[in-house]
Amino acid sequence: MKHALLLAVFLFTAAPAFAVHPDEILKDPALEARARVLTKELRCLVCQGEDIDESEAPLAADLRRLVRERLAKGDSDAEVLAYMQDRYGDYILMNPPVSLKTLLLWGAPALVFAGGLAVVALFVRRQKKGEG
Repeated sequence: MKHALLLAVFLFTAAPAFAVHPDEILKDPALEARARVLTKELRCLVCQGEDIDESEAPLAADLRRLVRERLAKGDSDAEVLAYMQDRYGDYILMNPPVSLKTLLLWGAPALVFAGGLAVVALFVRRQKKGEG
């Protein structure tokens, strides 16, 4: 019985913490739902691997408040995302748009790998010619 109680306490305290603080939540449930969707689409500029909805960083809290302010002023979801992208660049988006920069960013490792294979192949070919 004692172990079951300890396990229950552990499971309840090990639940994930939510970064959104009660003072950030909008009174209008529809606006708050939109804000939660949008904050999951924006990257924390400090944590980098988290969206601002999950992040505990002070900057993420500021960005969450900014999203809610824009929604309260009447901005559409697209306008809020465009505002954040204009202000912070494509990197703030969890799913940045495909552009030449992003293609180079994602394609560079493959290009470097292919170049390395070509160098190794040339080296091996020259070694074989030298033996023959």
